[in-house]
Amino acid sequence: MEKITAITVFESLASGVRLDVFRLLVRQGPAGLVAGEIAAALELPATNLSFHLKALTQAGLLTVAQEGRYQRYRANLALMQELIHYLTAECCMGQPAQCTELDAAADCADCATAPATV
Repeated sequence: MEKITAITVFESLASGVRLDVFRLLVRQGPAGLVAGEIAAALELPATNLSFHLKALTQAGLLTVAQEGRYQRYRANLALMQELIHYLTAECCMGQPAQCTELDAAADCADCATAPATV
């Protein structure tokens, strides 16, 4: 990951609403949610939400797929993992044995496939 990409991601997540949206979609995994479901789950007006969804999508944190007249949003889990790796790549000054807790926390293979609810 390039430094500028990490900065863009962090700038996008600096909004409380956007952070809530992203965390909600991470919980949903590959199923994602349509915009109305996101708005309902977070009790946000649709007009306010669309602004935040656009910003998250432009930052690469969300993907969007058209489903009829709805748009389904999904967290970009690969980008999230890449960001975690970028932040921890030089952890413990090259002594990975000291970073075992980080390895366990970063292993999100199961969470990406587990069913989630709103």
